[in-house]
Amino acid sequence: MNGPLAGLRIVEIAGLGSTPFTAMVLADMGAEVIRIERPGNRHLLDLDYDILNRGRGFIALDLKSEAGRAVARRLILKADGLIEGLRPGVMERLSLGPDDFAENPRLVYGRMTGWGQAGPLAQSAGHDINYIALSGALHAIGPAERPVPPLNLLGDFGGGGMYLAFGMVCAFLEVARSGKGQVVDAAITDGTAHLMAMIQAMAAGGAWTEAREANLLDGAAPFYRCYACKCGGFLAVGAIEAKFWAEFLLLVGIDAAGMPPQMDRSSWPSACAKVAARIAERTRDEWAAVFDGSDACAAPVLTLAEAPGHAHNAARGTYVEHEGVTQPAPVPRLSRTPGRIAAGSQVVPLDPDAVLAAWKA
Repeated sequence: MNGPLAGLRIVEIAGLGSTPFTAMVLADMGAEVIRIERPGNRHLLDLDYDILNRGRGFIALDLKSEAGRAVARRLILKADGLIEGLRPGVMERLSLGPDDFAENPRLVYGRMTGWGQAGPLAQSAGHDINYIALSGALHAIGPAERPVPPLNLLGDFGGGGMYLAFGMVCAFLEVARSGKGQVVDAAITDGTAHLMAMIQAMAAGGAWTEAREANLLDGAAPFYRCYACKCGGFLAVGAIEAKFWAEFLLLVGIDAAGMPPQMDRSSWPSACAKVAARIAERTRDEWAAVFDGSDACAAPVLTLAEAPGHAHNAARGTYVEHEGVTQPAPVPRLSRTPGRIAAGSQVVPLDPDAVLAAWKA
């Protein structure tokens, strides 16, 4: 491994969504991650193309058995970090909680939950949509009629997995100074609330209303929304600044003098209708050609299949093909110690004794 986290050894307790994403991010950056799965574990996706499990192998252990816990314990005692996403108290009942590893004082113990390690809902079940609902984020997203979940990007991966990765890296940096590890309590509700900082500030300052499709960034403004094209595809417009809006109108063929003031909210519905009618006259790709290289802040809305082939993504290597699977490349890009995909998702369990022997040093 040659990334910035090379030399770090991390044990991952197999989970869904957030914790595999955290482990993938850390493995992409050079950490050696070993996942512990229960024997015969059934995956949502075939491991041959389960991108979230790339870059690391796994061992099969029954943590409900004394023998399985003993192997896990030996491995964790040699690790720099642990990732787990079970309900609060489960790892403690398995005698694998933070207090069970005093012999490894440098251990960074990363804990991922939806609601957090404490609080009235700590023991309740939930999924991304529930966590972002309680954070105020879901209410703000979607058309006026109802909120729309933004896939599970905002909670599981943004507010959850990425914050756990960030928290663990912070703890790794601190342990280098103090020699003492610590617990990282990453709750998706907390992370999502943190991501909403700017919108929360706008609301506090009277610049954001509780209504959907009534604000600057939620699809109400004619200069910040998606428009349907003749072909059924969509064009995304984000021309917030006056000079960008002026260039957009020029390229789309609308006389700016005949348009109302850009920030006159009362005129937004009529302005949206006027722009929508114009955009509907051409296909998505025709408009993409018109706006290509301009400062109009307009881009075609690509499908998942189309995104890797876009000229900009291709030039930057945003997507790579690894072991026959097209997938996003490790990010962010570091100039001297860049991350890389060490291996695809491993389909055959590793030998626990061999892993323990390798981790003796």
